[in-house]
Amino acid sequence: MGKRKSSKKPQAKIKMVLDKEFSCLFCNHEKTVTCKMDMENKIGQLTCSACGVSFQSMVTKLSEPVDVFSDWIDACE
Repeated sequence: MGKRKSSKKPQAKIKMVLDKEFSCLFCNHEKTVTCKMDMENKIGQLTCSACGVSFQSMVTKLSEPVDVFSDWIDACE
């Protein structure tokens, strides 16, 4: 009698991780812009640690730091 074939384990899916630190649009330093999300007051705030530029926008429950950064890019244009 033969052995049963063993099945392969399913391959683990790699989750994409969104950035929380970004490059500044004004001073062009890498990873100096950090985002703070205040869900109680529904405000997302970006600040650059190199040049001190800051930006605020309204957020929802589904908002991520990348959404606040894209709002900043849209506001600059």
